[in-house]
Amino acid sequence: MLEGLDGSGTTTQMKLLSERLSREGTAHHATWEPTGGPVGRLIRTILARSTPARPHTVALLFAADRTEHLWEPGTGIVDRIGKGELVVCDRYLFSSLAYQSQDCDPGFVRSLNAAFPLPQLLVFLDTPVRVCQERLERRGSAELYDGFALQSRVRAEYLEVIGSFRDIGMRVAVIPGDRPAGIIHGELWNLVSELPIQKV
Repeated sequence: MLEGLDGSGTTTQMKLLSERLSREGTAHHATWEPTGGPVGRLIRTILARSTPARPHTVALLFAADRTEHLWEPGTGIVDRIGKGELVVCDRYLFSSLAYQSQDCDPGFVRSLNAAFPLPQLLVFLDTPVRVCQERLERRGSAELYDGFALQSRVRAEYLEVIGSFRDIGMRVAVIPGDRPAGIIHGELWNLVSELPIQKV
């Protein structure tokens, strides 16, 4: 799973990783959250500030979207893993813990996400907030969680959340995200290549 602030580079790294896995002949599936399903599309309108919603509603919607993402028959993450595919996901429950906890009670957010399975590997792209904000400004569209102060709090929460998962059987890696994409990809590939992956 890839995690990071908005503008940290997770989407770019997922694309590079998926392309590399394809070249290597590895059975895999690249995906993301919010998903492209009905709940995920609704979330995206909220993030774009087109649809108003209370913070607790947003947290519930993310959990609902994740439930479908995991357990959709035939195409969900759990079924894909069962078929031997390596699943690469841009954002997962750790995003909810970092972002939704800004406006909701952290215990409430944790309870919504407590039943979701943990990945083998969690990679956090730790890109400085200033760099992320510069990238977002070039994107030219403001979203619900944009802003230096808020993103700084989200980063602090991410680091705390990640620390809390370090000793429970999931591999955790923090990669500096303010370097050339190719260098970051090389480090990410080294981590992924150590997983028990299956060739096509």
